[in-house]
Amino acid sequence: MRAEKKAITSEYLARLNASPFFIVVDYVGVTVAQFGELRARLRAAGAEIHVVKNSIFRIAAKEAGIAELNGSLAGQMAVVTGARDVTAAAKVLKACQKEFEKPRLKFGYLGNRRMEKADVEALAELPSLDELRAGIVGLIAAPLSGLVGVLAAPGRDVVSVLRARMDKEGAPAAA
Repeated sequence: MRAEKKAITSEYLARLNASPFFIVVDYVGVTVAQFGELRARLRAAGAEIHVVKNSIFRIAAKEAGIAELNGSLAGQMAVVTGARDVTAAAKVLKACQKEFEKPRLKFGYLGNRRMEKADVEALAELPSLDELRAGIVGLIAAPLSGLVGVLAAPGRDVVSVLRARMDKEGAPAAA
């Protein structure tokens, strides 16, 4: 293999090793402006997209320990990787596909598990990691606020009893 090919292969190998997922898309028909928009949206979601030659990606995937991809890599493809949330990247791809009718999802990997097109689309329907965290905080906070109310009640009751006692004895009430 030529030195240039080795360098590109090792670059993709590093991307695959740094990312817990990758999603392969067919970008035929995507304009430069659409691709730029897709790239910007993915960057905001903590992911990136790169056009890759099938043979180079096949070698990088094999070196990364991913199952053989022989029949899966055909045509013009781009690979989405990211260090964070796979659902955010899937949501961006689904939104762009709906808006531009491109790129077309092919398949992906989450860890060492292959995801077909339907699996990636299902991931796009899930709430994001931030939304899940907010829901958990809400579930924890609701009982805590009730607990604070219960714990504060005896103090309020004592103040009410003292105020009633002071009113009964004719002592001036504190404002």
